Amino acid sequence: MKIIGDYHTHTVYSHGKGTIRDNVEEAFKKGLKEIAICDHGPDHFTYGIKREDIKKMRKEIDELNKEFKPKGLKILLGVEANIIRYDGTIDVDDEIIELLDILLLGYHFGALPGSFKDGYKLYLLNFLSKIIPKVRKNVMDMNTSALIKAMDRYPINIITHPGSKVYVDIRRLAKKANEKDIALEINSSHSHLTVEEIELALEEDVYFYINSDAHSPENVGNLENGIERALKGKVPVDRIKNIVE
Repeated sequence: MKIIGDYHTHTVYSHGKGTIRDNVEEAFKKGLKEIAICDHGPDHFTYGIKREDIKKMRKEIDELNKEFKPKGLKILLGVEANIIRYDGTIDVDDEIIELLDILLLGYHFGALPGSFKDGYKLYLLNFLSKIIPKVRKNVMDMNTSALIKAMDRYPINIITHPGSKVYVDIRRLAKKANEKDIALEINSSHSHLTVEEIELALEEDVYFYINSDAHSPENVGNLENGIERALKGKVPVDRIKNIVE
């Protein structure tokens, strides 16, 4: 298997330890063809990207592309957005989306909910679902429905580490993702998708990305954990968008 791109990396603009250039140079060194800089959405109250920085990042990436595209590496600007309302609202608006090349979406604790009711669902009910099995199914349906609504509303490309932070119905999520031409992520820094979840998702015709979720430059392109789970889950190579044989 050959990795052609890593579409989930972070920088000092949010929770990462390196600059955009640091990540880009590491991607180039490892022979990648594409890299996406996808810092955390702006409503993550501890380390979300500042809205005013997105235009700065766009300009920086455009300049780096002038340098690296002739060498065979394309750099994409993205955001890893957060669900902030259970009606599917995310923390990225149309003005931001117009600046992006790629849009990722996932659940994160630390996201600022859009209302008290949404906070109750995101924090309290999801916490209870971890310790009270009877709560789990309703919460799983609630979380999955919010992602599905978001997929109908926004031009999302990848759902990040589904199942990692909150319970979701992987089969239902994969079915919707396939309908919308959205990929599910096998995250090399998180344990999700698990092998069992991959096998469930494969029952639908959904595609996958294996990404590093790198928070430091040296981890850009390090997809070994994700590749191992993909192999155990028997994912056909042609169902993985950033891997070729």
